[in-house]
Amino acid sequence: MRIHSFTFNPIQENMYVVYDDTTKDCVIIDPGCYFDHEEKELSHFIKSNKLNPVRLLNTHCHLDHICGNDYVAKTWNLGLSAHRLDEYNLDLSILAGVKYNMPIKPSPPIAHYLEEGEEIAFGNVRFQVLFTPGHCAGHIAFYSEKNKTVFSGDCLFRGSVGRTDLPGGDWDTLIDSIQTKLLVLPDDTLVYSGHGDRTTIGYERRNNPFLNP
Repeated sequence: MRIHSFTFNPIQENMYVVYDDTTKDCVIIDPGCYFDHEEKELSHFIKSNKLNPVRLLNTHCHLDHICGNDYVAKTWNLGLSAHRLDEYNLDLSILAGVKYNMPIKPSPPIAHYLEEGEEIAFGNVRFQVLFTPGHCAGHIAFYSEKNKTVFSGDCLFRGSVGRTDLPGGDWDTLIDSIQTKLLVLPDDTLVYSGHGDRTTIGYERRNNPFLNP
């Protein structure tokens, strides 16, 4: 499994292209490409590496994580996969763009509702869907046990956790999600977050001030 990250849009969101180096099948997680040059950078990377995008995945549907959904869906003819409980954030995204002075094109609707425990397969890579609400009601993470990697979205960051003051957010739910779905993973599991630097489960278990008050 190979991972390439981009940090895009005014909110500095991390999006990921994850691909199987043998088959060249790839998934695009949380496309935050907002400006034209960001769309071109993503497209150039996929073309230059001869990748075949097969899934468009959202950990959740906040503005900064979906502003590239329209471009990705249309460019590679992909339907959106996300959790049903975060559909309301798609519905609010246009208004959110106006509120934060970051107007976006409407995202396509969710074509496939992802559920806890579901497997996402592409090439020789397998993801397990983890239901991790708290930052918002329909937040999920993508875990590869074989590759010891989890894409945590805005649930867990290096030295921090997701905010809970947006619609659908709840502090107790967020901490429970982290404790029961993420911190139970092996210490050497790499954590690729929606913002900021990469970390590991073990580092966060020992050092994260929000988890060790």
